[in-house]
Amino acid sequence: MDKKLMLAVAGAGKTTYIINKVCAEYKKVLIITYTDANYNNIISRLRERNDGVIPEGISVFKYFTFLYRFCYKPFLSDYVGARGINYESNKNRYAKSTNLDYYLDSGDRLYSNRISLLLDKTDAIKDVQNRIKKYFDCIVFDEVQDISGRDFSFLEEVMKIDMNMFYVGDFYQHTYNTSADGNVNTSLFDNLVKYVERFQKAGITYDDKTLIKSWRCGEPVCKYVREKLGINIYSNKGEQGGVEFVDSDDKINEIWLNPEIVKLHYQKASTFGSGHRNWGDTKGEDCYQDVCVLLNKTTMQAYKKGNLQNLAASTRNKLYVAITRAKGNVYLIEEDYAKKLER
Repeated sequence: MDKKLMLAVAGAGKTTYIINKVCAEYKKVLIITYTDANYNNIISRLRERNDGVIPEGISVFKYFTFLYRFCYKPFLSDYVGARGINYESNKNRYAKSTNLDYYLDSGDRLYSNRISLLLDKTDAIKDVQNRIKKYFDCIVFDEVQDISGRDFSFLEEVMKIDMNMFYVGDFYQHTYNTSADGNVNTSLFDNLVKYVERFQKAGITYDDKTLIKSWRCGEPVCKYVREKLGINIYSNKGEQGGVEFVDSDDKINEIWLNPEIVKLHYQKASTFGSGHRNWGDTKGEDCYQDVCVLLNKTTMQAYKKGNLQNLAASTRNKLYVAITRAKGNVYLIEEDYAKKLER
């Protein structure tokens, strides 16, 4: 029986591994992922492999859809009567976990970050475990690094199921939290070794060999990430592409006006129009040749000091996501300077 935690680097081919290895080896597979980009990518790749349709026996869910449709509805729908999901947090600080208003908003929608807690409090976890095992012989949690807070406690309950399971992700692409409610698992991502130990204690084998080289980024980009961000990533592609800080007015204008080069911002990319994206929002995307990464004030200061590695973990991880979107070159530009030139 396979029970594995597989931590990948950016562009290492984890989706390819899931589809070509796992989905080929097992007949009834449940795949759960978090972001829209990864969900769409998995669906697209499955269809490519199977004449335009999802193979029979394979089910793909986004995480909260899985919690709501597969876990909550069969066992608690009649009792709770929820009418959907609210992805905001409960503003009622006086609600108690023993009351339904702790889990439901005024429109009877379940707060997303409390669905797994509701399953636990109502003793539905065992039913969920049995239901998963009844319909599937293998479960895959993609983007596992974003399962956090109480949802990670739920994940540990899933680990107890006697079946094949794969937890696939990139520890340093932890840019979102499925649940940040209360003081539960708040230090989960502080340390890679301790994170891995949580899985190993549940009988999950750690595979840090299969997905360690990127098929997307060239070695110069990988070397930059290793040396500047302190993240171990190597390349399968050789000496392709590179990272360049650009401060020439002419070259900045050339890059800025080039529609083929996506511009990646820390935040508020939508204010710049089409062709501009936020760093973290591009996670899971694999369609960019060259990218322009705009450095905001905090990141620019760290860059000048040679201190990018010590950025806040969430900022460093989003920067890692942005840089590793490139199949070719990465152009680093000071965002404030680019704004002045645009005027």
